[in-house]
Amino acid sequence: MRASAIHLAISLSIATLAAWLVFGWWYPYPYRELSGGRELFTLVVAVDVVLGPLITLVIFNTTKTRRHLLMDFSVIGLLQVAALAYGLWTVFVARPVHLVFEYNRMAVVHAVDIEPSLLSQAPPDLQTLPWRGPTLLSLRPLQGGEVIESVLQAVGGIAQAAQPNLWQPYDAARADILRESRPAAQLKERFPQHADTIDQGVARTGLPLDQLRTLPLLSRKTAWTVLIDAQTAKPVGFVALDSF
Repeated sequence: MRASAIHLAISLSIATLAAWLVFGWWYPYPYRELSGGRELFTLVVAVDVVLGPLITLVIFNTTKTRRHLLMDFSVIGLLQVAALAYGLWTVFVARPVHLVFEYNRMAVVHAVDIEPSLLSQAPPDLQTLPWRGPTLLSLRPLQGGEVIESVLQAVGGIAQAAQPNLWQPYDAARADILRESRPAAQLKERFPQHADTIDQGVARTGLPLDQLRTLPLLSRKTAWTVLIDAQTAKPVGFVALDSF
C-alpha cells in the first residue's frame, strides 16, 4: 500500500508538470474549453496516474527480491512513460494554432485541421505551425475562380480558415473586422438573459462597453463570442455565448 501511495505521489507530480505544459503553452485560456484541451488532458492524466499506482498495488510483494522488484518497477515506469508520451502527443497534434478572422466571424484552427501538404502554400513566415499559440491571422480576399475552389474544399472538410493559401497578417483585415463586427452593447440587447455573463466578460477586458465590438467565434465543437477593441480590432476577451 505504501509503495502504491509513493508511486501515486510521483505520478501526480509528473502530471502537474504536464498540466503546466498543456495549459501554459498549448491550450491557454479560453482554448482549454474551446478546443477540448481540458477533456483531452484529463483523459490522458487519469489513465496514466491510475495505471501505474494500480499495477504497483497489485504486483508489489515484500517477499520479492530487490532485483525482481526493480524489474517490475522498470516495466511499470516504461508503460507509464509510453502512455503519457502518446497521450501528450495526441493533445499536441490537436492543439489550437491560429485564431483566424474568416470574413465575417472568428475561427479557431487546430494543427490537426490543416492538411500538411498544403502548408507550403502559406506565406513563408506561416509555413511552420506555432508551438505556443494560437496566433492571430486573417484571410485575404478571394480572387476569381478561387471562390468555387475554396468553397469546395470547405465542403470537403477543410474550412476556409484552415486553407493556408488564404492566410495573411491579422492587421491586413482591420477595416473588414471592424465593419463586420457589432457594438458590444447589442450583445446585451440580444441576450438580456445572459447579461451577467456578458458583464463579466467585458470586465475582464478592462475596457468600457462602448469601446468594444463583437464577432461570433467558431471552434471545434462549440461557439463563443470574441470581444474586440473598437480601435485596434484586436481580440481582448471572450464570452461563453453563441452569438451566431
